[in-house]
Amino acid sequence: RAAMLLHRLDTEPTWDAILAAEPGPIRWLDDDELDRIAGVIADFVDARSPYTLGHSRAVATLAREAARRLQLPEADATIVFRAGLLHDLGRAGVPVATWDKASLLSPAERQRVMKHPALTELILARSDTLGPIGALAGMHHERLDGSGYRGHTGAFLPLAARILATADAYETKLERRPYREAMEATEAAEWLRAEADAGRLDADTVGAVLGAAGVEVERSAEPWPVGLTSREVEVLQLAVQGLSNRDIASTLVVSPKTVGRHLERIYEKAGVSTRVGATLFALQHGLLDRSMLSQSA
Repeated sequence: RAAMLLHRLDTEPTWDAILAAEPGPIRWLDDDELDRIAGVIADFVDARSPYTLGHSRAVATLAREAARRLQLPEADATIVFRAGLLHDLGRAGVPVATWDKASLLSPAERQRVMKHPALTELILARSDTLGPIGALAGMHHERLDGSGYRGHTGAFLPLAARILATADAYETKLERRPYREAMEATEAAEWLRAEADAGRLDADTVGAVLGAAGVEVERSAEPWPVGLTSREVEVLQLAVQGLSNRDIASTLVVSPKTVGRHLERIYEKAGVSTRVGATLFALQHGLLDRSMLSQSA
């Protein structure tokens, strides 16, 4: 019923009736009160699923700091913060069972999920004060190459929208979902960099978000072959020496699951399916020296 009720906001008579029923006198909120109420709304929406507790506040805080790092005016940084708090308001129009589903979504479920940013914008558009915030919040799943939920490309995405999309993407990767484990901060940072390299996220906003998060990702002077990240090269070099996933994890101070995900991506990028194939790939691309091979012998 939530989806039905929220979609009814699209009718002017319903909205006018709600406003007319509001008891007087009308009291306008100051900035601090607006932020407090937006935070309460964010907490309510996030609390619908155990996987998203605190998500909106984290996105808002990270996005505001990134905006400041990119030297946006403080007024714009404030709008980014409020958009971060309210960006997932439209999630209330999608059943919790859909968000918490561990298996693949059906086409209908997928379409409903993809509409939640537009629903956020629709809800907030009814207020002159919240309208600009809603317009920004409605773009939090957009990508520069047009592969986002609403298909907007970089030409239509202001810097504030790019910041919000990047902050949301990063925080989401840090959170567990019913179909995957949470990423560690360095792994999420590498993924974010890869998205920028692929032209989906803005490189400047990625740098600002990671800086705001206190995460540094070492960038090699020359790109690694087939888009491998520096961490993936480290994992590859240890794997071809015969180390188990657990041993690699201990060496790099990460979890064995993280190592497994790195190896999956390495194999996919390199076009191999075994460690022998990975070793040959590493040799062909100059990623190994004889000392490494002697250790594995």
